[in-house]
Amino acid sequence: MSVLVQLEVAVNPGSAETLRQILADLFPDTRAYDGCIDITAYLSEDEKTVIFIENWESKEHYGKYLAWREETGSLAALGEHVQGPPNIRYFNVLDA
Repeated sequence: MSVLVQLEVAVNPGSAETLRQILADLFPDTRAYDGCIDITAYLSEDEKTVIFIENWESKEHYGKYLAWREETGSLAALGEHVQGPPNIRYFNVLDA
């Protein structure tokens, strides 16, 4: 069963445009990664927060993806433009 991942980070002042460019470079590979159904990032109007809404085939697929991003150094590059660790929440489909 698929899982929705909500990831939220605080953006460093003045880093919104740089972060936008990094994500534009990273998202094609993310969308092509095994298990990724969809990913979209949203920037708050005050440019202080980014929320990622991601759909994955499973939590395990997402875990493998995060490990891969860590290995490639992508997370470190993103980390330079955000404050603190991300807040990650997982949601299962509610069949109603």
